[in-house]
Amino acid sequence: MANSKPIGVAYSDQNIVGADTLSATLIFATEQLGYTNGAYGTVTQLTNKATGVTINKTAGTITTANAQMAPGALVAFIVTNNKVSSLDTVIVNIASGASAAFAYLAAVVTVTDGAFTINLTNQSSNAYTDTLKINFSILHVQPA
Repeated sequence: MANSKPIGVAYSDQNIVGADTLSATLIFATEQLGYTNGAYGTVTQLTNKATGVTINKTAGTITTANAQMAPGALVAFIVTNNKVSSLDTVIVNIASGASAAFAYLAAVVTVTDGAFTINLTNQSSNAYTDTLKINFSILHVQPA
């Protein structure tokens, strides 16, 4: 390929390096695929685990309030985020802070333009007052 150089399993081309948009059928990474530090942010809930938060980043960490959750309790909170659209997929996981392994379950239950909702469940038989760190990442979909 003229004006291209091999960089492992792909080619570096002057037409795509540094481009804002990359259009391809397949994209492979040999080690990492993700967002830059500038796309990452943090936010902390102020009152309880049902308190909504605002974080306008594509990826980040939500630190929950340390309010107690009873055994089997479920709370939902809204994450307001101007980077998310209703076509996107939001991934969440509990990174740290749980008193017991497998005590909590976090899941995204709705995604709309400008917000997504996380359900947090204490699936244990104990009440816990934990400050959880919930990581999230938005996988964007370009509208047709």
